[in-house]
Amino acid sequence: MPPADGETAPDVEGLYCDGETFRTRAVSDVTGDRGTVLVFGGFVFSAIATNWWSRYESAGWHDVDGVPVVGIHRDGPYAVNAFIRSDDRPFDMFADVEGSIADAYGLRTPRHGMADATTARRGIFVLDDDRTVTDAWIADDWISPAPRRRIELAVVAL
Repeated sequence: MPPADGETAPDVEGLYCDGETFRTRAVSDVTGDRGTVLVFGGFVFSAIATNWWSRYESAGWHDVDGVPVVGIHRDGPYAVNAFIRSDDRPFDMFADVEGSIADAYGLRTPRHGMADATTARRGIFVLDDDRTVTDAWIADDWISPAPRRRIELAVVAL
């Protein structure tokens, strides 16, 4: 079950990618002075991921003081770093190779038509500096837009 508003989000570890290197870090290690935004998605380099990360950058999500926006994708760290570098994306991301972060957040789901493949459902969690969930959005499908304005207001309220 995904963590709901008011609950403490899991402090799970994963391979944290910055576009050049990767190392094991926990969610608490990447939480900023005011909190963090975790953005779950399927595979990097998919049209869906490329589209949404471009929109988040255009909306200025990379430029919020004290609140890093961090992606979580199912691909390995080399692919995630290549994705970050591909368009000079100003976001860091976790490479959730085994799906352990998606599991901890209750988001792992089978990908229909992709033999035995699983990824996280698209979702966004706004966490305060103690990792308390202040807003959570879970997509009903793979392509619907995230409620950007709602997320942005939750970040302003941190």
